[in-house]
Amino acid sequence: MFEYHGWISVRESAGADDNDFNNDRLREIVEGIQSRIREIDSPYLLDLRWMNGEPFLHLGGFPNHRDEDVVRLFAEVGERAPDSYGLLHIRDDEDLVHGNEVVVHRLIRGTVTEHTEPFLFPCVPALEDPFQG
Repeated sequence: MFEYHGWISVRESAGADDNDFNNDRLREIVEGIQSRIREIDSPYLLDLRWMNGEPFLHLGGFPNHRDEDVVRLFAEVGERAPDSYGLLHIRDDEDLVHGNEVVVHRLIRGTVTEHTEPFLFPCVPALEDPFQG
């Protein structure tokens, strides 16, 4: 099982500018991300929309196995829009190293780092009872 939940505030620059919606470069970036989302064609949540003049990407899903497209998309947004920021929480019970934890991918200024989510650690017994069989 591969569970993921995330969001990204898509930003072309880290400057505080109330006119981002009128920024042609940011609109081009958003169109490129939307095109990439259509390529992935996931049955799960992949939603990019403008809210209060700024673009946000929300993603979530629960497929049977790891979906590398989701992980790559998260990093790709940081490459396309280098001042974006966000979090992607992943629980992958098939991961040999992190199978009993939720891994947080943190995007800041185009760089993705991985961290263990301390509030959901360890998954067993915090989230689920140990297997009795």
